[in-house]
Amino acid sequence: MFQDRTGSRIPSVTFHTRQGHEWVDVTTDEIFAGKTVVVFSLPGAFTPTCSSSHVPRYNQMVPTFKQHGVDSVVCVSVNDTFVMNEWQKSQNADNLTFIPDGNGDFTAGMGLLVDKDALGFGKRSWRYSMLVRDGVVEKMFIEPDVEGDPYEVSDADTMLAYLAPGEPKPMDVAVFSRDGCPFCVRAKEALRNAGIHFEELVMNKDYTEQSLRAVANAATVPQVFVNGKLIGGSDAVLAWLEERK
Repeated sequence: MFQDRTGSRIPSVTFHTRQGHEWVDVTTDEIFAGKTVVVFSLPGAFTPTCSSSHVPRYNQMVPTFKQHGVDSVVCVSVNDTFVMNEWQKSQNADNLTFIPDGNGDFTAGMGLLVDKDALGFGKRSWRYSMLVRDGVVEKMFIEPDVEGDPYEVSDADTMLAYLAPGEPKPMDVAVFSRDGCPFCVRAKEALRNAGIHFEELVMNKDYTEQSLRAVANAATVPQVFVNGKLIGGSDAVLAWLEERK
């Protein structure tokens, strides 16, 4: 079993990061001192669960966390800074702070550095999350010590439920759009005015017309999905928003 370090100070570590063309050392004091920080740590950049679920949901929920006093949300992985920077770009995860624990010093200090030699990964982080206030761990969610890569308790929704019990979970909203489409602009403005965050997918960049027909049974844009349900075009979005009032 991994040790729950709730009530303990985080390890003091310097992270070697690359910002633009410069090397910049970032200390744990700079990240945590005097701040409330949500941290989630995972086995590796570009890996399936990390890329499809762990990072996107935390990135989506950063505005909600900040409404409840969180200063930043930090993603930690035992990867070098070049890999972490490229992963952040590919994920469009601008709401998050990506921290490269390249030598595993921080992860080892947390007692969560594990052997992934069987996968050719070497030493990596076990999957966990924690809420840290002024450098002290208030709460940890550590995945169970079982074979494989469990993903049950370190997710963003579990952290939000601890931080703000009863807070409604942010909706998953996706807008399929096309450059130069006035109806798309109308739908997006309506969603923004209602305070609803969404992911925009642009035709011929993020998807093709064939893909749109496959998922929405339509070739016109916008097509808006909420929690996996098709709402429809701009008129349908306006009607849906009116019903929610």
